[in-house]
This record gives sequence, structure tokens and C-alpha cells, in this order.
Amino acid sequence: MTTTHPSPASPALRLARDRVLRLAILAGSLCVALHVGAADAPAVPVAPLVPIATLDLPRYMGTWYEVAKFPNRFQGQCTGPASAEYSLQPGGTVRVINRCPLADGKVDRAVGEARRIGPEGSPTLEVRFAPAWLSWLPFVWGNYWVVDLDAAYQLAVVSEPKREFLWVLSRQPAVEPAVWDALMARLRLQGFDLSRLQRAGATP
Repeated sequence: MTTTHPSPASPALRLARDRVLRLAILAGSLCVALHVGAADAPAVPVAPLVPIATLDLPRYMGTWYEVAKFPNRFQGQCTGPASAEYSLQPGGTVRVINRCPLADGKVDRAVGEARRIGPEGSPTLEVRFAPAWLSWLPFVWGNYWVVDLDAAYQLAVVSEPKREFLWVLSRQPAVEPAVWDALMARLRLQGFDLSRLQRAGATP
């Protein structure tokens, strides 16, 4: 008995070949769609930044040293870490004096004012360095949120809702390694991109 095989041009073979081709095209399109979809998928949203529960403003006063920061345009002239001096004023506002070294050996000095936002104990403030006669303009004030602070008021982190700016402040110019590592772990949990963090004395 002779078995007859379909020729390359037979309808059955052409139908089978067309089905395989369509499946291959479909599979390829699906792979491309999945790849593009993964690339275009939005990043997992970060939860809103939460400041500390309460801030004892009088205890927070005094001198703080900048030990790390997210680089920013308004400190571009500084050649070394800054320091901040806070003092309470009548009426509950805070006098702010920021200092940083300059390339010519001089010290840049910026004097501003901070005000608490919210009730007594609120850890959210606003600060301005524009002249006092412009203080009625909302855009001269910047957010100053205390988002981490140890119980002894020796180490603090200041940021704002968008996490674009960040400063690590200490009562001493240096922080012990173990304390620093614990702080970094907490900041990661708060959604900060620590790859941007520049420590004092480090080359940008």
C-alpha cells in the first residue's frame, strides 16, 4: 500500500504553515507588548513623607553642623559643610543664621527667619531668607520638615514633602558609624534616594 504525502503546495500544508506563522507573529507581538508595558509602567508610588511626631522648639535651638545633604543650587558657592544657628525670637519665630566657607577663604553668612506651621509641637516649619518686607509673599517661604530626630536632640534630618532637598544635621561635626548606619536605614524606609546624598567633606 502506498502512502501519499501532501506536496509542498497542497492546501493542507499551506493551512498548517499559515497557522504556525500566525501563532509566531502573535507570540512576538505579545512579547513586545509585555516589554513595552514593563518599560512604561510607573514606578511604585512612594508614600507621603511623614515628619516626626512632635518637636520641642526650644530644645532644637542652638548650633547644628551639616554632615550630609542632597546637593542644591543655593549652596553651590560653598566649598565646605555649612552650619546653622537657631535662636527663638519674641512671638515664637526662629532667627536662622547659616554659614559656609567660600573659595576665597571668607565665610558666607545668610540670615533668615523660620515660623512653625500648625499647633504647638508641630515639627513642620517654613523658612525664608528674603527681606522681611517680602515675607507676605508665599513663594519666599520654603518647607522645613524635621523628619528624623533622636531623643537627645543631637542628630536631625530636615527635608520637605517632595524629598527634593535633605540635610543631615548634628550637634557635632561628625557622626559615629553605627549611628550613621542606623539613620541611613531609617531614611531608606522613608523613601529617600540615598544615592544622591553627599557627606560633608566628600567630593561632589
